[in-house]
Amino acid sequence: MKTLDSIPTKKIERATKLVTTGAKVGGNYLRYYGEKLLTGVSDKSKLDQNNARDIYDGLKELKGSALKVAQMLSMEKNLLPQAYVEQFGLAQFSVPPLSGALVKKTIRTYLGQDPETLFDTFSYTSENAASIGQVHRATKDGKALAIKIQYPGVSSSIRSDLAIVKPIALKMFNLKGKDTDRYFTEVEDKLLEETDYLQELKNSQFLSKAAEKIPNLKFPQYYEAWSTSRTLAMDWMEGIHLSEYTAKTNDQAACDRLGQTLWDFYMFQIHSLKKVQADPHPGNFLVDSDDQLIAIDFGCIKSIPQDFYVPYFELSKKDNIENKVVFDQLLRELEILLPKDTQQEQDFFTDLFQKMMRLFTRPFHDTTFDFSDADFWDAITDLSKTFAEDEQLRRMNGNRGSKHFIYINRTFFGLYHLLHDLGAKIQTEEYKKYL
Repeated sequence: MKTLDSIPTKKIERATKLVTTGAKVGGNYLRYYGEKLLTGVSDKSKLDQNNARDIYDGLKELKGSALKVAQMLSMEKNLLPQAYVEQFGLAQFSVPPLSGALVKKTIRTYLGQDPETLFDTFSYTSENAASIGQVHRATKDGKALAIKIQYPGVSSSIRSDLAIVKPIALKMFNLKGKDTDRYFTEVEDKLLEETDYLQELKNSQFLSKAAEKIPNLKFPQYYEAWSTSRTLAMDWMEGIHLSEYTAKTNDQAACDRLGQTLWDFYMFQIHSLKKVQADPHPGNFLVDSDDQLIAIDFGCIKSIPQDFYVPYFELSKKDNIENKVVFDQLLRELEILLPKDTQQEQDFFTDLFQKMMRLFTRPFHDTTFDFSDADFWDAITDLSKTFAEDEQLRRMNGNRGSKHFIYINRTFFGLYHLLHDLGAKIQTEEYKKYL
């Protein structure tokens, strides 16, 4: 794979790259409509493939928050065309890595010495390159290590990247009003936290210790001596990414065990710790030769305040969804219904969220749930399409809901997709024994 000797870090450089990418997408549309005009036939899948490729090619050279957004979007399998899901999914663990020279320079900058001096062995070939950093193998005193290196300029470019995409997001999600900044601030704060590897070190040590009682779950050990705000050292863990595992295994019993481990781990974090790893994509989990789950990334941790936690999970209870008075009160506590709403807006969003909650909270309504259930996933796909095409929804102000929804909903959607990929049947209350 081609390596990168530099990454655009200045606002003008990154904006220029995005403009160039936009021009390519515009050209794809011109060709699409030209062919349609000449032949009377339109191939929308070809347009999607070309756009997804060109957008990803531009973002992968920028890395950082721009590529992180693509990675997040790749988890929205029910909202995006398949071409985008497949292309953006590469951002999870397969992007062009830094060149050897840039790796050496980065390590020397943050650790004060060359890799050959710090470690007994060090491989300049990246084992895993993602949106914010890449991983290299090393050894020291007989220990096999994974050394994560952050791409240059990632932290300093987050604010300018978000400023560039903000107008697009406002239009896409129909956000209006002055207080939309709370959503962007939430995303910005989380992205900045992900670029602080010393914070990730603390997160990793805390969560691995707290969750050690959960069976079938493993964590690497972390090493402060070679960790800084831009480098992170941990044990090298042997295994394959969860997506690779699900693609090749036929052992449903093992998939059920892994699914149960995932469910228990996430429910334990949410209900016991009130903080959760809010980036559950396949690149953050490995499966070893004994079919044990290995959690390897704790950069994105979302703390859940009590005044959000209580109404959020009250809203998932079946009886509360069907109780008009209670449901209305919970929607107001969660800022979904607003004091300034008209009666039409209140009725519209109450009906919309009642449909959503009846569907998305099904796993909480029984002691077992089968995430391979085709009817469940078909219903999610159909509801997503209905909302995407709803003209009335597009006219409504989308600026509603607590800012905490962003990462908590992302956590659940990501978890649901991982469990669906495993086809796992789980015991939904099993996690309570670890609380």
